Amino acid sequence: MTLLNTPSTQPPPPLNPAKGQIARVEISGFRSFGPTQSLDLPALTLLVGGNGTGKSNFLRFFDMLAWMLKAQKLQEFVLHQGGGADLFFAEEAGAPQIRAELTLRTATGQLAYRFALAPVPAGNTVTVVDEAYCCDRSADAPIWQALPGNGREAELVMAASPPENQECARALVRGLRESRLYQFHDTSPTAALRRGWDETDNARLRSDGANLAPVLLNLLNNDFRCYKEILERIRRVLPSFDDFVLEPQFGSVSLRWQSRHSDKTFVPHLTSDGSLRLFCLVTLLSMPPELLPDLLLIDEPELGLHPYAIELVGGLMTAASNHTQIIAATQSPTLASQVGWENLVVVDQMNGATQLRRLQEAEVAHWLEKFRLGELWEMNLLGGNP
Repeated sequence: MTLLNTPSTQPPPPLNPAKGQIARVEISGFRSFGPTQSLDLPALTLLVGGNGTGKSNFLRFFDMLAWMLKAQKLQEFVLHQGGGADLFFAEEAGAPQIRAELTLRTATGQLAYRFALAPVPAGNTVTVVDEAYCCDRSADAPIWQALPGNGREAELVMAASPPENQECARALVRGLRESRLYQFHDTSPTAALRRGWDETDNARLRSDGANLAPVLLNLLNNDFRCYKEILERIRRVLPSFDDFVLEPQFGSVSLRWQSRHSDKTFVPHLTSDGSLRLFCLVTLLSMPPELLPDLLLIDEPELGLHPYAIELVGGLMTAASNHTQIIAATQSPTLASQVGWENLVVVDQMNGATQLRRLQEAEVAHWLEKFRLGELWEMNLLGGNP
């Protein structure tokens, strides 16, 4: 693959030996990704760019990977996304393909996995046409183990299962499948977040925050220290907030809360959109490490939030990245100012294709003496603008 970006010269972040970390990704042919884009990934990556540049497509790629490797549900993912035709780069000449390679940095070395997808026009779906893994990607001449493939689903999962039970394949599946894409955009009157939810669905927060009340109730009962931190962090933005009222009824629990200035209990339909999103984000980013996915994907966390709330979320993202890898997409200069320049990736479009670019210290160091990172973006000194 032709690499369009210079690899980062920054030292890798501290590694969580229990999880590993996706250190590098190369993508071509997926949605708005035309020619191969290559990107190093630190513990926290914040994508900034204009509308339609491809930020969400980058997140969706990792969502697809989780569907492929967690339960071999690639075809189900394709159906959920409207069919195979919509997954491929529209401007590619000839037979389109999606190609990808991922490098996983573990405590024992660098592993890698690559695959390609081709369209099946008759069924508006896709087929796996090339799949392989490597147990030492850092070697001068890395050796790739080709997988036979059945055309419909990822064979890496089978290589990681008995009787093959290849340790390298198992480590790759473990390190690449545990991602979840969070998007708390739907706070409409009919949103699941505003309804009661099964109190037993309380371990991990769902992608849309639907089970926020059961998750909070679980923390209240089993990890009060974490629950108390969530309350304190919410009060930094909502000083009138007192506590949640989490009372199961007939096996269901709703997201209710009380103010410090009133005896009234506020029910979900009386709670503002911004407050609901704040509750979701603060809870998610305050969860114990064992209740978070290995790769946390968040799309536009700033939506509907006050600037001070955005600053809080940025700080929580930075703290959470010490124990789980995070990739987030944003259009908020305020959020961009909460991370270091080495965490920022500028997303543009060139000739209709997404282009990813990491910042280099030399281009921003002298500016950061006077301006915040988000201000440099607003001033169009970094790119990533319409």
